[in-house]
Amino acid sequence: MRAFTRVTGLVIPLDRANVDTDAIIPKQYLKSVKRTGFGPTLFDDWRYLEPGEPGMDHSQRKLNPDFVLNQPRYAGGEILLARENFGCGSSREHAVWALDDYGVRAVIAPSFADIFFNNSFKSVLLPIVLKEDIVDKLFKEVNEQPGYKLTIDLQDEVITTPSGERISFSVDSFRKHCLLNGLDDIALTLQHADDIHAYEAKRREQAPWLFTSHP
Repeated sequence: MRAFTRVTGLVIPLDRANVDTDAIIPKQYLKSVKRTGFGPTLFDDWRYLEPGEPGMDHSQRKLNPDFVLNQPRYAGGEILLARENFGCGSSREHAVWALDDYGVRAVIAPSFADIFFNNSFKSVLLPIVLKEDIVDKLFKEVNEQPGYKLTIDLQDEVITTPSGERISFSVDSFRKHCLLNGLDDIALTLQHADDIHAYEAKRREQAPWLFTSHP
């Protein structure tokens, strides 16, 4: 996976509390487990004016002009600004995959649902918890300043605003290590590949009958 070190990105303000995973990616799109291709259906029910189904040409669907993702000033945004309890609802990893596939690298909110929060790190999507008054201030600045960008420095655990204000955040040290190095659970295991192969070879010598195939 790609690493997360330092990102400067346009901010997308999603001014809604309790955004659940079914809103992030509706259930009809959960059949695929490829982790890719979900970007066009991110926030599907809010983004389009007509129902969507897998296999459709989503570029031909009628857009909801009032939804934030469809507003030109936020096109190409990489940082999602949200309200409390983001990612609540069912425990679908597809919600994180959809955000990642769209191009979102980080989500800033006062709080997250636990399962969504944990799933985010597995796909190198950085969930940042900030106090509600700070999030309020960011929403105000985003709305007042077209092209509003934040710089997120994971190593230093700091967000820098366009005015130069520095906002500190914290990330668990192990998760930070994984993000900085682009390591998912599989990559972490493969770091011990030599030890695993050595154990298997030793075990084969000690108990060869375990490795004998039978008709």
